[in-house]
Amino acid sequence: MLSREQFDALEFDAASTGDHLAAARRMSELAHTGTATAAMPKSEAYLRAGEQWLLADEPAKAAADLRLAMADGGPVFADPRVPLARALFQLGREAEAQALIGRLKAEGPRDPRDCDLVAELLLERADLAGALDWATAGVELCLGRSPAGPPQPSHGDDEELRLLLSLRYRIRNDLGLPEDHYDELLDSD
Repeated sequence: MLSREQFDALEFDAASTGDHLAAARRMSELAHTGTATAAMPKSEAYLRAGEQWLLADEPAKAAADLRLAMADGGPVFADPRVPLARALFQLGREAEAQALIGRLKAEGPRDPRDCDLVAELLLERADLAGALDWATAGVELCLGRSPAGPPQPSHGDDEELRLLLSLRYRIRNDLGLPEDHYDELLDSD
């Protein structure tokens, strides 16, 4: 039986020791052989294994498990296409990675965390304009996309909002853009 606690312990050990390879191997094995539970579906097990493979600098193995997470189609805490795009970039398969990000954009951002992850990925790739678009989309999701009047935090996920606002501010600063109404939210605490 797959358990969230088991995967949490493996992630904690890997973060403590730096041995992401051992964690990736074990998580991948569990994902392949374990029985899904309501608390830990196979899709999430594959996603978490894929993330560990990325941390172990094994993008091909990460891509394989992330594709299995997508194929399973069960619930996950983050869209597996985002780390899959990262793996594909690392493998030099830029067109495939860009196509994944393009599909995510065409579907419309739905999760602030995914927006944060895509923005960080694009920032690493020196795509500041793309990163800014994703960070802004994440902020707007956190704020409930209030088009009229000044934005007001929605109290949904204040921590994610703060991360996105900080990321967005850094990107705007790198682009030489002046502060705007979203940047002012950083000062409202």
